[in-house]
Amino acid sequence: MDKLIVNHSMNLKGDIRVSGAKNAALPIVCASLLTADQLVLKNVPQLKDIYTLEKLLGGMGVKIDFSGDVMSFNAAEVTSLVAPYEFVKTMRASVLVLGPLVARFGYAEVSLPGGCAIGARPVDQHIKGLEAMGAEIVIEHGYIKAKASRLKGARIVMDMVTVTGTENLLMAAVLADGVTILENSAREPEVTDLAHCLIKMGAKIDGVGTDTLVVTGVEKLHGCEHSVVADRIEAGTFAVAAAITQGDLTLTHARPDTMGAIIEKLIRSGATVTEGNDFLRVAMSTRPQSVDIKTLPYPAFPTDMQAQFMTLNCVADGASYMTETIFENRYMHVPELCRMGAKIDVDGNIAMIRGVTQLHGAEVMATDLRASASLVLAGMYAEGQTKVDRIYHLDRGYEHIEHKLNNVGANIVRVKG
Repeated sequence: MDKLIVNHSMNLKGDIRVSGAKNAALPIVCASLLTADQLVLKNVPQLKDIYTLEKLLGGMGVKIDFSGDVMSFNAAEVTSLVAPYEFVKTMRASVLVLGPLVARFGYAEVSLPGGCAIGARPVDQHIKGLEAMGAEIVIEHGYIKAKASRLKGARIVMDMVTVTGTENLLMAAVLADGVTILENSAREPEVTDLAHCLIKMGAKIDGVGTDTLVVTGVEKLHGCEHSVVADRIEAGTFAVAAAITQGDLTLTHARPDTMGAIIEKLIRSGATVTEGNDFLRVAMSTRPQSVDIKTLPYPAFPTDMQAQFMTLNCVADGASYMTETIFENRYMHVPELCRMGAKIDVDGNIAMIRGVTQLHGAEVMATDLRASASLVLAGMYAEGQTKVDRIYHLDRGYEHIEHKLNNVGANIVRVKG
């Protein structure tokens, strides 16, 4: 099992290219099932989750070419409508084949999902929405089995804001008969990016970027070319790296317009932030100031940046509160940070952090994707050497993170295990 050896690394300086967003690429890859024509995606990150989905779709008969950051798909001859447990158990985004398969082929058999153990993420809203559109659904032996001769337009009010639920129902609705109204939809930039790609494929979608999506179904979609939106979470992680190490980083190929809540907290921490259309520069010349954080759906502060900002608060001047409202089990990195000398007390979904002037290198274990990143950030600040184990989580969402950080002054070594 691979590990990262992270050595004390301050004053990072230079440029880092931001990759395409994993959480945008995954649903768009699944959207390739909606057409028999070729779909070409650019700016696709080379990540474990992308490779997992590539294997899943390849097993269904989709012809795929992945070269550099370009993926092309041809789903003209799909041979299987089953997403088996072996794929879905490691990555819950695999459930996003459900909507496209039912919409185009009238049947799908998809294992109930797995992924990071950060809390319950049920698929009840996916099922509720598809049933409202006329699908017959049963759950047997751990699989969702859905069928419909053709989905029908419906008004669907989601009980909670769900990103994958919105994406699944949006992809189902584009080929449904009639008009579908999706209320209380997720507004994340990754959802918007999916909608823009679907529109290029011939879908009729109004309200993009709002919490109400109005979809007029069409008979079929065609192929297109689409470039995946920049990863706001990767960009945010590197921005925090600049703040923690009192560095000066310019993040190229970024999308600051999708990062408003993150940027606001960076400025409150004392960072100097310069925004452009496709870049973000973050510089910190003094010890950061503590900032209170409360995670909420977009456009508020993202849960996927909570762990990274917790590390910043651990070394900041002052005390702070962090409130996690999205996932009930997303403080698993707290014991690992405390092993390094952090002062954190947790009560339910609230963490109180007292900043310290020094962390100490230690052997720590990554528990989920973003927790992994928080430990790398802590390791760069800490005295001595930090060994981060179970970094397969990290490889699910960060493209060559050690290379990108080493290019701006970090000292991180991957040890094969």
